[in-house]
Amino acid sequence: MQTNVKGWKHYHTVWLLLLLGWTVSAADRAVTGPIVTWMIENKVSFLMAAEHPHALGGLVGSLFFTGYMLTQFPGGYYGDRFGHRRIITISLFVAAITTVVSGFMSSLIGFVALRVLTGLGEGVYYANDRTLITEVTPFEKRSLGMGVVITGLALGVTFALLLPPYLIRWGNSLLGDGQGWRMVFFAFGIVTLIVAVVVSACLKNKSDQASYRDALIGLGKYNILFFLAILGVFFIADQAGLPSWGVAVIELVLCFMLVGFAYIKKGTELSKVLRDRSLVIMYIGHIAILWNLWFFSFWSVSIISEAANTSFLQAALTATFNGVAGIIGFPAGGWLADYALRKNWGRKVVLVWFILLQGITTLIFGIYLINGGKSAFVMGTLIFVASLFFNAMQPIYHAIIADLSEPNQRGATFGMANLVGEIGAVLSPAVSGTLRDATNSWSPAVFLDAAIILSFFVLVLFVKERRVAMGQSIHQVIENR
Repeated sequence: MQTNVKGWKHYHTVWLLLLLGWTVSAADRAVTGPIVTWMIENKVSFLMAAEHPHALGGLVGSLFFTGYMLTQFPGGYYGDRFGHRRIITISLFVAAITTVVSGFMSSLIGFVALRVLTGLGEGVYYANDRTLITEVTPFEKRSLGMGVVITGLALGVTFALLLPPYLIRWGNSLLGDGQGWRMVFFAFGIVTLIVAVVVSACLKNKSDQASYRDALIGLGKYNILFFLAILGVFFIADQAGLPSWGVAVIELVLCFMLVGFAYIKKGTELSKVLRDRSLVIMYIGHIAILWNLWFFSFWSVSIISEAANTSFLQAALTATFNGVAGIIGFPAGGWLADYALRKNWGRKVVLVWFILLQGITTLIFGIYLINGGKSAFVMGTLIFVASLFFNAMQPIYHAIIADLSEPNQRGATFGMANLVGEIGAVLSPAVSGTLRDATNSWSPAVFLDAAIILSFFVLVLFVKERRVAMGQSIHQVIENR
């Protein structure tokens, strides 16, 4: 098979469609952080009723990611059974509808419920997106494909940080003072709906025999159970007066129960997914990736606003350095990993260096904050550099997961990786917000983030990379495609 022929290929079209899906999906989830920050600053009633609003705001993010986390494995598993394109389309339509409806909420429980439902819908996207890229992309371009597509995550986060101040201002003029935050959800949800229609039309595959009805029934059983469980824990913990970080920890019990269910009920069927030593290490390492991702995505506006004593708009503009770094880092990291593969170095060597450099830069950021640093420019630069390394290493991580997994179980493998990894996303906003309220400073949360990333660096050293795709054997793999 010739893979060096120039021109637009089918897999490029798939990359573009999935990139659009990532963009709207990431924007819908990341916008919660800036909106919560604006609500706190502008004393929106249902949020300001709490004694510790930052902790409550972090809990809202954690509840979203609880839903997002729990559907990772079922989403990948049903994608392997019913078609990855079909599950991707369902995910986008659910995200669009629940995001629009979020803008109509006027109570805390209603707002939380819609964010949970959004998380449940978006949670099935990742495993099926990563698997579809692996299926359609030439082997030696796998890391690049992963990087190009997930650039949509950076674009989505950038839009989620950049656009809310302007949409809120427009919303205040149309809906009344203090109501502008609703316009953000309306606008983002409508754009997501448009993308869902386009992706659904363009990703159709005539070879898929299963119906949307089968996929919806399979996913629906899990989603109803998870939705009731998450809100049930929230109600019980709220009545008992537990702190927000305690609620987040209880929510993680649901994750461990699902992992246990997978090992007990699917252990034989998915033995490669659940018992491979290197894959298990990669699963655990994913906790660090998603902790860092949603710590900065959720709280970077607040960190910069407080440290630099600047406005919400100026802080949001500075925080977009995080997203801009992803636009550069994701494809660059993927390209470098594929280059290293062709040179017989392997993908892992690039991965470990990027993790180390990102951890060191985050540590420097924490030192700057604890020493009273107030320059928005310096903070933006440090966030950009750390995020550049962070985003560059993610497509490499995904490509190694694909290399280690069995072709007919990649959806389940990516689903398990993100299920475990979402532990970080669930804990990060709540724990970080609680640390800030307890210490009246963001530096302890930044130091904790750096420590988690550096622990990830140590873990990856013990991963045994599958080297069948290096040197002369890469040409054999290409010829056998």
